[in-house]
Parts: sequence; structure tokens; C-alpha cells
Amino acid sequence: MAYWLMKSEPDECSIDDLARSPNQTVPWVGVRNYQARNFMRDRMLVGDGVLFYHSSCPEPGIAGLAEVASTAYPDATQFDKKSKYFDEAAKREEPRWQHVDVKLVRKTRLLSLAEMRNAPSLESMVVLKRGNRLSITPVTPQEWRAVLEILERE
Repeated sequence: MAYWLMKSEPDECSIDDLARSPNQTVPWVGVRNYQARNFMRDRMLVGDGVLFYHSSCPEPGIAGLAEVASTAYPDATQFDKKSKYFDEAAKREEPRWQHVDVKLVRKTRLLSLAEMRNAPSLESMVVLKRGNRLSITPVTPQEWRAVLEILERE
């Protein structure tokens, strides 16, 4: 089993949106970074743990726990001319962008970015590294356990 931190802007898809969605599952569409796409396409497995992270908002941080619910498949938004994720270079016979489905495990209290930065057990997390802008990053088993411990404290 692997673990991931996946960023979503709450006005695009929040943890509450995930909770309200059919089967509490959403397709993780719109990823337009090759490294993040490759994580989904080549490394994610059904059942992998996900830290659902709210980004680009007044208080960023981990808002819940989820799991990978599908293998990677073509992101249909790349072909939709009305979508902000449309990619005119993408071809149906050779899709450029892939995504997975993500299923809610449970909503948590917000573990803020500030609180994460102050936790010595999380100092190695990729999301905390200067200059990191990836929307999907691997999380080590030790970091996963540390996040769960911090969330259980309160």
C-alpha cells in the first residue's frame, strides 16, 4: 500500500463536495502536470491512502482521508472544448492526461499547513518543501502515521 497527498481547491472540489458526491467518490480530473499524472498512471493502486488537502484557500491543509478507488483512465476533460482543462493537443486515440477516482474514508478536522510545518514528525513531507507546487505527492508510511497521530490528538 502506498500513500499520497492530493491537493484540491475547495471551490473546485472540497472534502464536503466529496462527501456529497455519488458513492462519496469523485474523478480526480484536471491534473495537467506530467509528474502528477505519472503518479496516478504508473504508481497508484486501488486502496492506496490519500490525504485530501485543501489548497489555494484562506487556510490550506489536510481536510480528510480518502483512498484511491480506481486505476488510472483517460481524463475526459482534456477533450471537452468547454472545459478549462481542455487540451487541444490531446487525441482520443492517444490520451495525454489520466486520472483516478478518489473515495472518501472520513472527513477530519483541518490539519493546517501551519500546524504541519510545526510538527517535527512531518518535516520531510514533500508538500512542505520550498518550491513544491505539485498537486499530488507521495507520502511515506511514517508521515501517514504521524498525520493520523496528530489528527487523533484533538
